[in-house]
Amino acid sequence: MRIHGAVVLVTGASSGIGRAAARLLADRGATVLAHGRDVEALKALTDRIGGVPLVADLAEPGAADALAAEAIAAAGRVDVLVANAGAGYAGPFAAMPAERIGTLVAANLAAPLALTRALLPGMLDRGAGALVYVTSIAGRTGVAGEAAYAATKAGLDVFAESLRLELNGRPVSVGVLVPGVVDTGFFTRRGLPYGRTRPRPLPAGDVAEALVALVERERAEAYRPRWLRLPVAIRGLAPGAYRTLAGRFGGS
Repeated sequence: MRIHGAVVLVTGASSGIGRAAARLLADRGATVLAHGRDVEALKALTDRIGGVPLVADLAEPGAADALAAEAIAAAGRVDVLVANAGAGYAGPFAAMPAERIGTLVAANLAAPLALTRALLPGMLDRGAGALVYVTSIAGRTGVAGEAAYAATKAGLDVFAESLRLELNGRPVSVGVLVPGVVDTGFFTRRGLPYGRTRPRPLPAGDVAEALVALVERERAEAYRPRWLRLPVAIRGLAPGAYRTLAGRFGGS
């Protein structure tokens, strides 16, 4: 899809992958509607790229529908949705507070579905559009200590795949970006910093480049780093090797 001249809604744009993607999209000529919860960070970003800041907590009931309406009111349409915002949690599931489960389900799964439901009809009516979902390798392999998070990302992954099949032959592309460990504030916010030396976290800009390419080339999926395809590919072929790789490299 042509990015120059497109209106792009990027959720979770106040930091990390979302912020890097918003900058790249603006550099390529898109009008960026930048969503986030950090008012000051959003203002700094949108002042720099000439975008529109949209503040919302997508874990709150009705926030996704309100965000979609605000985006359309601000720009008249949304051509591309980059559903990147999400929440994390690390620790034993039995000790996980019930409210954190609700937050993860709302922010990581329910909000992207609601945004898609609100924005997809307009894309179909205009005869062009792109939907991109940032999932996680945790949703493809499963990760001990991240059961609820992995479940939400797996759900988003299957939603995207199902929607792609549903829209086959229609003028709206559906893609997923499957990242591994990325150098962002995600791990601090989830409550447990990333403690491994390998694999080394990727710069957010590298992952954002893959995201933008996913939109431009209308691909179904992209992995960053690319070798993450390996544990997914061998899951059913070599279960022992899969478990070793998932246990060693599966942290998102």
